[in-house]
Amino acid sequence: MKEIYLDSNATTCVLPAAVAAARQAMEHGYGNPSSTHATGLQAKAMMDGVRQRASRLLGVGDGRLMFNSGATEGIQTAVLSALYALRERRDAGKRIGSLLLYGATEHKAVPESLAHWNRLLGLNLDVRKLPVDAQGRHDLQALDALIGDTAMLCTMAANNETGVISDLSAIAQLLQERGADAYWMVDCVQALGKLKLNLAATRIDYAPFSGHKLYAPKGIGMLYVRAGAPFTPLMMGGGQEAGLRSGTENMAGIAALGAVLAALEDGKTFRSHADLAAFREQLVASLECAFPGIVFNMPFDLSLPTTLNFSVPGLSSKELLDLFDAARVRVSSGSACSAAKALPSYVLEAMHVPQWRASSAIRLSFGPLIDAATVAAACARIERCGEALRSSCLLPSALAPSPHDGVIQLSVDGQNTWLLSDAASASCVVIDPAAALVPRLAAFIRCQHLALRAIVHTTAPGDHGAARLALLQELDIEQVGRVDIDGELPLGQQRLRRIECGENHETHVYLLGQRFAFVGALASHAIAPLLEAGLVTPETVLCASSDDNSVCSTVRAVCDGVPSASELQIDAAGLPALLRQHPDAILVDVREAYEHAACAGTVFEGCEVHSVPLSRLAGQVGAWLQEPQRPLVFFCRSGNRSARAAACLRRLGHGAAWQLSGGMAMAEATRHPLAIAA
Repeated sequence: MKEIYLDSNATTCVLPAAVAAARQAMEHGYGNPSSTHATGLQAKAMMDGVRQRASRLLGVGDGRLMFNSGATEGIQTAVLSALYALRERRDAGKRIGSLLLYGATEHKAVPESLAHWNRLLGLNLDVRKLPVDAQGRHDLQALDALIGDTAMLCTMAANNETGVISDLSAIAQLLQERGADAYWMVDCVQALGKLKLNLAATRIDYAPFSGHKLYAPKGIGMLYVRAGAPFTPLMMGGGQEAGLRSGTENMAGIAALGAVLAALEDGKTFRSHADLAAFREQLVASLECAFPGIVFNMPFDLSLPTTLNFSVPGLSSKELLDLFDAARVRVSSGSACSAAKALPSYVLEAMHVPQWRASSAIRLSFGPLIDAATVAAACARIERCGEALRSSCLLPSALAPSPHDGVIQLSVDGQNTWLLSDAASASCVVIDPAAALVPRLAAFIRCQHLALRAIVHTTAPGDHGAARLALLQELDIEQVGRVDIDGELPLGQQRLRRIECGENHETHVYLLGQRFAFVGALASHAIAPLLEAGLVTPETVLCASSDDNSVCSTVRAVCDGVPSASELQIDAAGLPALLRQHPDAILVDVREAYEHAACAGTVFEGCEVHSVPLSRLAGQVGAWLQEPQRPLVFFCRSGNRSARAAACLRRLGHGAAWQLSGGMAMAEATRHPLAIAA
């Protein structure tokens, strides 16, 4: 099944007509527009035609419009132009404001550009955030108080994370009423094709645009400069773009952008505002069905119809991203430029939403080229994601429980919590609970209808028992059983045995038969006395309280000679040969069960795939170690979790454990070779 791309605020695909226009420019219209021969003149005519079309659509009037590489360059150019003019005014003895003011929800390119040029030009003005209200709009009262001392104001037409539309008319009115002479830049990146623009009729001095946000290629953009606004070129050299931006023009990009603008002008290619709003309603309905308690982080009536920003109680943004990605629905956790940093959204923090929402937000965005069939397919997959979460006990469910024997590892902030469940007795034990995992533990226990037999610790808890108390309260029970005087606790037909270790017996090791030893923070060599006493065997799986990426260990674990990370990898192109050579190989999906359940299609047609989440790996390694030469190929979304699984098995002595390099993301790109392998 093909992917459904709902991350258009990050970038879009390229319009087929734009691809054709770029190809035409490269194959036939390849002239340099600065050349005076016929081929160059033809190229210049094409470029001038695109500029004229853009000027009509944007209402440029007497203003200037130059082509550049995109919004970041446009922002740099606008900031440099305004700040250089401010320095000249100050050097001439004229008064300038002391503030460089930018909206608190601006793209990071804005404050970083302000700080950069402020420092290089020696202005030393105060770079300050303009706060926004709870709806994400600029605080006009705060602006009113600051505008008299503002030298440059930077706002945006619509926010890239929330889609919130700025009240530019109110800002312009305030500037006029206060007689402010501040230079004003408006980031129009998300506005192109979504909001009607008539720039010459506004007070706006500078407006950057980026083509790849509206079906043009990356590397092409525009900058509008109001007639009379100061301008300083960022790039000097050959005098292209009437001396505004030197460097041979990106003719293929300009041609492609022209095709997009032509489609925008014809009024037939892209969906209307009403259509887009109806699509958003469909998506909202499916999201609410899939995720009870979902909270939307933007006001619908003040936002672009193409952007949804939401949080789901009890689920992190990473879990939701993994879930959607498994369903081949591409969304993001915020701005693509900062998503890799895994920080709470500064946009939502500026709106003063609760911290859990800022930390777990998801952005779903689509472009005006989307069609009804894509929206319907997206809604179906979103609802499937909700079903996958319910089946995995991550959302309330009316499904009958499916308890089973298991050792589950939950990790947070480098700390492991272990949950042991017994199907026959429908009971469980929690070892070393972490406070952050209490909601997840309680949800699983309730969903599986398990009786909590005990909560135990391998050492005195650092939180003085706060997590234990929170779990009891969450489950609405007063007390649970304890390990008896003989150091044993029954768990169905099994026995969890406590062994005191350390000089002062301050550390407890819990043994589940000879299969598992929950060793807390004890180093592997400290287990030697237990081995000598016959309490554990060389194959006993050691489960630690700290998450050092090893997942689990054994007494016999290989400490030396483990292959490097690169040697553990097999790429998608090489996998078919391995599967043909070893038809008994096991493909193991180490994504969580809800991701596996949400999968839309597979690239492993005809191959049996085992679902063993990384959180349950410790419970399965013993069986795999019985066949140390049978190939195991682990895979996940990106390759991170499968790399941990493969390294764990190799360290434990399995000689044929591999991980699929790049994960499903790369495997999907080589779908056909993998299908042949079946």
